[in-house]
Amino acid sequence: MKPTYLTQQAISDFIAQALAEDIGDGDHSSLASIPADAQNQARLLVKGDGILAGIEMAGYIFNAVDPELKVEVLLTDGTPVKYGDVALTVKGKAQSILTAERLVLNCMQRMSGIATYTHYLSSLIEGTGAKLLDTRKTTPNFRIMEKWAVLIGGGVNHRYGLFDMIILKDNHVDYAGGIRQAIEATQNYLKEKGKDLKIEVETRTLDEVRQAVETGGIHRIMLDNMSPDMMREAVAIIGGKYETEASGGITETTIRAVAECGVDYISVGALTHSIKSIDLSLKAF
Repeated sequence: MKPTYLTQQAISDFIAQALAEDIGDGDHSSLASIPADAQNQARLLVKGDGILAGIEMAGYIFNAVDPELKVEVLLTDGTPVKYGDVALTVKGKAQSILTAERLVLNCMQRMSGIATYTHYLSSLIEGTGAKLLDTRKTTPNFRIMEKWAVLIGGGVNHRYGLFDMIILKDNHVDYAGGIRQAIEATQNYLKEKGKDLKIEVETRTLDEVRQAVETGGIHRIMLDNMSPDMMREAVAIIGGKYETEASGGITETTIRAVAECGVDYISVGALTHSIKSIDLSLKAF
């Protein structure tokens, strides 16, 4: 089952905007050099090791550019790949293949990089019970693809944006005057607006953790930039009353120790803001 943000309309809108950015008033390189009726074929070559992501998206892009293009999917999203693998072939109007090429590669290379790193970090916490979360640290106008890639890589999506969940971070808490004030003001706001949104509150100290537990009426408590010892104590204070999320500067060298503190979730911004794309190319054959 696809997440709620991944609608056909959202995908179509993304593709339309991306193609408009790239094509403008025409792909003049292809229009000038390739006969309009020329037919050809190409294959998508993998030039690195990792987890493939964006194959389904590639099909949507080819179809948007030219519904008569015929795409044969050879490797599906989530498949481990290595150098030399062929992920798909496409046949049809040569101009159309060339026009779609860059958007397909841009999406798939970055999505595959994200899926690969997500898969790797998830493997480091396997068996602990903790789940890996993404964040809103995404590329503007590309969030839909990046969060989709996290799912393909085996991670879990956090909130999509500012509208579908409330997270009271440190600045919210400080501006509101404290943990209790921030939570109570939020509860009143949701009641007044008739909205049913989950509330998460960020805590930086054990005292803030206690305040969040005592105030209640929340869904999850974020443990921000805490040492493993402090995190274990925080988890004990919460005592399973609320979900817990570790956050803040967590790396591949520290993530296992964090997971072993007993938290439910670990959020890592690097899943989407600091990844290396997987090299792919579309070649005629």
